[in-house]
Amino acid sequence: MKKGLAVVILNWNGQNWLEKFLPTVIEHSKPHRVVLADNASTDNSIVWANNKFPDLEIVINKQNGGFAKGYNDALKQISAEYFLLLNSDVEVTPGWIEPLLKSIKESKVAAVQPKVLSYYRRDEFEHAGASGGFIDKYSYPFCRGRLVNSFEKDVSQYDYRSKVFWTTGACMLVRSDVYWEVGGLDERFFAHMEEIDWCWRAQRAGFEMLVEPSSVVYHVGGGTLNYENPRKTFLNFRNSLLMIHKNEPKLLWYVLIRRMILDGIAGLIFLFSGKFSHFTAVIKAHFSFYGLLKSSKIERKKWQHLNQDVKTGVYEGSLLWAYFIQKTKKFSDLNLRRMKQ
Repeated sequence: MKKGLAVVILNWNGQNWLEKFLPTVIEHSKPHRVVLADNASTDNSIVWANNKFPDLEIVINKQNGGFAKGYNDALKQISAEYFLLLNSDVEVTPGWIEPLLKSIKESKVAAVQPKVLSYYRRDEFEHAGASGGFIDKYSYPFCRGRLVNSFEKDVSQYDYRSKVFWTTGACMLVRSDVYWEVGGLDERFFAHMEEIDWCWRAQRAGFEMLVEPSSVVYHVGGGTLNYENPRKTFLNFRNSLLMIHKNEPKLLWYVLIRRMILDGIAGLIFLFSGKFSHFTAVIKAHFSFYGLLKSSKIERKKWQHLNQDVKTGVYEGSLLWAYFIQKTKKFSDLNLRRMKQ
């Protein structure tokens, strides 16, 4: 029987982040294991880690398959009851693990995340996860504390544990058996939104996701791929379509066509804002999705046996309408009567 908890940090050419954050992770994670999973780095990450922490457990992947394949490859080599996936650019705090571990031991919980604040603006929520993730009816993701590009100050307004639709891959405690039961992370995604896709499947399998704000971490964000990079735009738009095609139970093509129209509008906004590289990234994302339709059909069929009725954390309105038309900038100002619980 697998026992214990392993904090697993996926690293790719991130020696600077390891030097900055790994010592604190090791200090504040005792008595739990810390495992460095290296994704075929070409810098001196492993040499530095071995010299600085000779007893550190290190797993080395043969190739860099991105965040999704990187974690899948590494976790196959790690035996633990719980995996705590942690980005290398995250600062943890004293006592950060125990509230997460206590919450995940509830029977139906598959994954738990902490409150994620900005490393540089420490009283403000961070983009990747904030205080728990949700999606709208078009599968656009958002968070308690972050709508689109508006970030709230943390004044303890969300300091209560809550069910959510998705937990952030920047810092996420998961049951190892459930991780593999629903297929691990989808390696076609490479990076971005793969944790949302995983949480969607886990919910369909009958499990719950939680945010536990009594655990706090600080995330730099964009440590591997900057938020303004067109590659990130490409991955987010492409992977969102893959996620919808795999998991959406109702009127699939109607939902996809509506989403494609909205993506087209987003592309035009990029174009008229002078962000031509992001405009072309949206176009490339759609053509990449079409090229992956064959594999998507296989994935969709593979998971059709799961429960189709996902209720928790779905906002039955349009986030973009609320944000851009109604000028709603805070999660608490959304019409939360339209949020499935």
